[in-house]
Amino acid sequence: MDDALFLPSGDAWLPTALSRGPWSADALHGGPVAALVARAAEHCGGPQDGSPPASMSVVRLTVELLRPVPVAPLHVEATVVRPGRKVQVVDVRVRDAGREVVWARAVRIRRLDAAGATAAAIGAHRPPGADRLAEPASAAAVPSISASYAGFHNGGAELRFVDGSFGELGPSTVWVRLAVPVVPGETPSPAQRAAAAADFGNGVSAVLPFDRWRFVNPDLTVVLERAPAGEWVALQATTDLGEPGIAVARSVLWDTSGRCGTATQTLVVEPRPGAAAAGPEPAAEHRT
Repeated sequence: MDDALFLPSGDAWLPTALSRGPWSADALHGGPVAALVARAAEHCGGPQDGSPPASMSVVRLTVELLRPVPVAPLHVEATVVRPGRKVQVVDVRVRDAGREVVWARAVRIRRLDAAGATAAAIGAHRPPGADRLAEPASAAAVPSISASYAGFHNGGAELRFVDGSFGELGPSTVWVRLAVPVVPGETPSPAQRAAAAADFGNGVSAVLPFDRWRFVNPDLTVVLERAPAGEWVALQATTDLGEPGIAVARSVLWDTSGRCGTATQTLVVEPRPGAAAAGPEPAAEHRT
């Protein structure tokens, strides 16, 4: 099994089997794509050695998935479109054989020196409500409901549920850990871990059964209040159905110290071919 989500291939990145998604063996999961985009946004405009710019943090990342991202060499291009000492905006484009498959935009903000009085002032004004979740070690590891082939959902990431489960309808709380690096030889950054985990929101909080319905997200927006610490990122995820064909998945992101951000996905909802006549699950079967 490949030991990263993407491998270098000339001037492109080649997805491995562990980056595939649950909807098709020929298309990527949004999590690895978001992580690769986050990496490009972090490194853009950095020193000549390719390391990220000092003292700048990605605080918002919006990824537009224009079409299914194929298991094929991907060219990633990042550009600082709004330079600045305090706030920067980075645009990222991902192409497959010249065809754009992803647009993304990241906002980077300068970090203050958190030593001494500055750290004390920030801590004093941080809002309450940073209750901790059950630790990942005490949460339940549950097999993916889609395990017919290797992918991100069942091999590239480890999931441990505090509440809920794959296949159990309604909200859930789940810890997510990257099982392999995003690219070989690099430890994933906190922003990359958060982006990879956040795209699970719609899958772990489904309100319609996976075998009869599709609820695919064409976008993902992640906002980080602070960089999540450690390997594990938790999602408290819910999905709300709106007008027919439309839903929104929302997640609160946590690390083992408390809340660290949020994520939102809009969803295209439609019956799977041949399953339309069955209709949706009764509302009484949804967990709340």
